[in-house]
Amino acid sequence: MKITKIACSKGLTGFYFDDQKAIRQGAKSDGAMYIGETATPGFSRIRQAGESISVMIFLENGQYGWGDCAAVQYSGAGGRDPLFLADNFIPLIENEVAAHLIGQQADSFKRLAKEIDELTDESGKKLHTAIRYGVSQAILDAVAKAQGLNMCDVIAKEYGTKVSEKMLPIFTQSGDDRYNNADKMIMKAAPVLPHGLYNSVEKLGEKGEHLMEYAKWLKQRVKEFAPYEGYHPVFHFDCYGTIGQVFGASNYVAMADYLEELEKVAAPFHVRIEGPMDSDNREAQMRDMRGLREEIDKRGINVELVADEWCNTLEDIIYFADNKAGHMIQVKTPDLGSIHNTCEAVLYCEKVGIGAYQGGTCNETDRSTQVCIHCAMATNAEQILAKPGMGVDEAYMICNNEMQRILAVRKAGIGVYNKD
Repeated sequence: MKITKIACSKGLTGFYFDDQKAIRQGAKSDGAMYIGETATPGFSRIRQAGESISVMIFLENGQYGWGDCAAVQYSGAGGRDPLFLADNFIPLIENEVAAHLIGQQADSFKRLAKEIDELTDESGKKLHTAIRYGVSQAILDAVAKAQGLNMCDVIAKEYGTKVSEKMLPIFTQSGDDRYNNADKMIMKAAPVLPHGLYNSVEKLGEKGEHLMEYAKWLKQRVKEFAPYEGYHPVFHFDCYGTIGQVFGASNYVAMADYLEELEKVAAPFHVRIEGPMDSDNREAQMRDMRGLREEIDKRGINVELVADEWCNTLEDIIYFADNKAGHMIQVKTPDLGSIHNTCEAVLYCEKVGIGAYQGGTCNETDRSTQVCIHCAMATNAEQILAKPGMGVDEAYMICNNEMQRILAVRKAGIGVYNKD
């Protein structure tokens, strides 16, 4: 089945682009806005509307596969590609990308996705991660339609995996409205919560006291309003490097002391801490994540560390996983470019015995989320991120419902890859 045409449309994401560096330097929030000077190249304001590009790949039978190009909320931070603005990149997709794909057979997701991932622009640089991300989604969908398979079954066929026959745990994001949104998560029985958005010392507390108080409140809230007996969610807090800001990014003893106290406060609920420090470069981040993991493991502190900052590409993930730099790694899907890298990252983490959390960003779309669910189900990720946005309801609905559809469709025997 040949690819005959490519079309693009400009869209919005489910959140915003935020200048992380400016926020860390003390930009003040004012309603939904931030006040202050920008600090990251490309930003005209500290917070601006997130943009996406829908890419449609048409087949000779009239069907089309589609995906959405989107970049992370904190574009330009932690070694990532710069701010992704749709008008700057649609011409590139409609010309260079289209020229490469049109006329090719939609017979292999992995082959076509890898080709797009290696494609370069006029300057010899790889295409923006957001382009590779969205085009590869469209490729997966087009190949699935050409072969009469579900997207997850295409991945299972090409990577030799088995699609999950059960729901995967969904991790919900609260944003700054961490109290009201936690209530929504509890009502919906979210397996992993609440995120918390502790992206400044002001929010964490000068001694980390605000997170400690919140953990106490969250524990009582779950106990009081648990939707069923035995509801026991994981408490996963995203700290954006602020614990390291308070105690010192290489002060493993002081950070471990704090996490030990947090573990006691949250008990009996299990705690995960994402991004405890930001050490300004990949090697230092790996060293500090490994050092803190060794310290808390040595002391028997039952807190898992989740690698995020400076762990962006497939190569980064392999580097962090090989060095045991954390207990779990967030596979931040847009940062990896083509989604075949997401699949391979999750499978590599599983191979070396480190947790694989298929994440992403609040700044994605409904479509990128749906395709990511197929990747997660095909590779059996340990948990997945509810996205886009930080309002809980819509993101949780998209993730939950897409997984339920996959299970129902496959149970009905539709689009299932049978090895025999």
